[in-house]
Amino acid sequence: MRIRSLLAVIVASCLALPALGQQPATRVRGNIATVDASSITVTARDGQQVKLGLTPETGVAAVKALDLQAIQPGSYIGTAAKPAADGGLEAIEVVVFPEAARGTGEGQFPWDLVPGSSMTNGTVNGVVEVAKGRTLDVMFKGQKASITVPPSAPVVTFGPAERADLKPGLPVFVTARPAADGTMTAARIVVGRDGVAPPM
Repeated sequence: MRIRSLLAVIVASCLALPALGQQPATRVRGNIATVDASSITVTARDGQQVKLGLTPETGVAAVKALDLQAIQPGSYIGTAAKPAADGGLEAIEVVVFPEAARGTGEGQFPWDLVPGSSMTNGTVNGVVEVAKGRTLDVMFKGQKASITVPPSAPVVTFGPAERADLKPGLPVFVTARPAADGTMTAARIVVGRDGVAPPM
């Protein structure tokens, strides 16, 4: 139970908006360059080396690949999406939340995976098979979004991991807290495992 509760906290901080009054989190995507007891350095997507402090409170989770068919009515998901030509949304990736993290960051808000992308966290109300994947009706806070998931979009879930799982070369998604002096501390780290990279 303790592992499930800890995992829920890690997931919640990765794909949720910061609480009011908090400085906005910084998201770092890339591959681990170095890691030691007090810090982790990530080679970001733009090639920059980003050093982040590690504390005893830094949480670690891993991603596990799922089949598209794992998304079912009632699933609680988070999906980064981009505007589609038909006026709807096309998923770039989908995270199926563990049950312990249901309700995490419910809503729809801007995301920084690609320009113009958004994140929608909510409950799948309906699934329709279409020629180019599946279309999901996602409910959040009394609203509904129609999101098409193409076969190319990665679908993952979260699982437990430990600090020892952070090794040079592995892909990571880090939610970091910036300080006034410009340094950053890793709040939560999602690490790739078995060839699966964090897609969010």
